[in-house]
Amino acid sequence: MENKLYFYNSLTRKVELFVPNEDGKVAMYTCGPTVYHFAHIGNLRSYIMEDLLEKTLRYLGYDVKRVMNITDVGHLSSDADTGEDKMLKGAKREHKTVMEIAGFYTEAFFNDCAKLNIKTPDVVEPATNCIPEFIHMIEALLQKGYAYESGGNIYFDTSRLKDYYVFSNQNEKELLIGVRDDVDEDENKRNKSDFVLWFTKSKFEDQELKWESPWGMGYPGWHIECSCIGIKHLGEYMDIHCGGVDNIFPHHTNEIAQSESYLGHKWCNYWFHVHHLNDKAGKMSKSKGDFLTVSLLESKGYDPLVYRLFCLQSHYRKPLEFSYENLDNMGTAYEKLVKRIGSLKKEGQVDQEKFAEYREQFEAALCNDLNSSSAITVLYDMLKADISDATKYALAESFDEVLSLNLTAAREAKKADNGVDPEMERYILEKIEERSAAKKEKNFSKADAIREELLQKGIVLEDTRQGVVWKVARTD
Repeated sequence: MENKLYFYNSLTRKVELFVPNEDGKVAMYTCGPTVYHFAHIGNLRSYIMEDLLEKTLRYLGYDVKRVMNITDVGHLSSDADTGEDKMLKGAKREHKTVMEIAGFYTEAFFNDCAKLNIKTPDVVEPATNCIPEFIHMIEALLQKGYAYESGGNIYFDTSRLKDYYVFSNQNEKELLIGVRDDVDEDENKRNKSDFVLWFTKSKFEDQELKWESPWGMGYPGWHIECSCIGIKHLGEYMDIHCGGVDNIFPHHTNEIAQSESYLGHKWCNYWFHVHHLNDKAGKMSKSKGDFLTVSLLESKGYDPLVYRLFCLQSHYRKPLEFSYENLDNMGTAYEKLVKRIGSLKKEGQVDQEKFAEYREQFEAALCNDLNSSSAITVLYDMLKADISDATKYALAESFDEVLSLNLTAAREAKKADNGVDPEMERYILEKIEERSAAKKEKNFSKADAIREELLQKGIVLEDTRQGVVWKVARTD
C-alpha cells in the first residue's frame, strides 16, 4: 500500500493517518437503519459515503470486515429515550405487526442500496437477534456500578465517567441541537445525561416486543444494540465506526460510554461521520413534507446512480444541498461520462506505466480525507489524456471498483438496448457525419454509397426533420 489513507476522526477532531489495530485487517461498523419506514435520500447519502470508505480500504489492499445493525426494536421517537418506539409507530401507521414492518422495510432498504451500488455489509444483524447479549452487558454494567435501576428501568450512570462528552468540548445544551425531536425530562434519571439501557413494562403497555429479563418483562434501549452487535462480531477492538453527524450525540457518545465501561479499555479508534443532505428549507427528514426516496427519484426518470454521482461530487464532511436542478445537471454529466467510456475500444495493449501513474493519482485523491470529487477529476483528466483506449478502459474499470457508477457495465447494457456494441455505434455515427458532409458538397453518389454500406452491415438510416436517425434492420 504505497498511499496511506488519511481521514477526519471525529473523536480527535482532526484528519489522521489510518492505522488499524491488526496489520492489513479492518474492523468496521456502520449504524444501520431503523426499519419503520423507507430510507430517504438524506439517510442514503451516509451509506453511500460509508460504502466509498469501505471500497477505498479494499482498493488499497485492506481486508475489511464490515458489520451493520438493523434497529427493529428500542429506538424511540426522540433520540433522548423519550416518546414512542419508532417501530411501534410504524406498525400502528400501517396496521401491521412490528415484525411485518421490520421485514418489509429491511428489504426495501437493501433494495435501495442495490440500486445505488452500495455493498451489503459482511454481517447484518437485527437487534432482536441479540437480546441475550444486551442483557449480559447490562448485568455487567450493573455489577461494575456503571448502571442503576429506577422506576422499573435500567439507566447508565454518566456521573461515573471522567469525560462523558468525548466528541466535543461543547456543553450538553449545545450538543442537543443535533438530537431529533423534543427532549422531555425523565424523572427516573439521577442525572440529566443518563440514558436507558433497558425498559420494563412500565414504559409502554402496548409495546409488542418484550422479553424476560432479570428486571422484569421489557425491551432494550436503542444505544445498547450497536455496542453489543459490534463486540459480538468484531471483538473488543474496533477500527472504524461510521454514521451520520446526527448520531454523534447522544447515540455514539452513549455507545462509547457503555462499551468502554463494560470492556475496561478504549473501544474504537476512528469515528467517521457524514454530514447532512439539505434542501432549501434545511435538513431532510422523514417528518417533513417532501419525503424523497430512491423510488420517487426513479418515478421522475432519474437513474439512482445519478444521485450516487451527485453525492460523490461533494465532500462527506460538508452539507450538500439537494435540488432537482442540481440533479438534472448531474444526470447530463453522468450520461456524457458513461457514453464517453462506452465508446472506448477495449482491444489493444494496456500501457502499464500510464495505468500505474493514473491509479496512483486516483488513490492519492481518495487517501486525502476521501476526496471523491478530486478522484472523479482524475477520471476526467485520464479520459482526456493522450493514452490508448485500452489503457483508459482498464483505468475506468479499476476506478469503478470504488466509485461504483457502472462506468463500464454500460457498454453491455447499451448493446442489449439497441443490438450493437459501442464501437459499432461510434462507427455508425462517424459514417452519418461523413454522409452529411457529402450531401452538403452535393456528392450524392458518395452519400448513397455510405447508406448502402451501412445497410450491408444491418443498419438502416432514416432522414427526418430532426436529423438522421438509425436503427438495426429487421431480420424477420
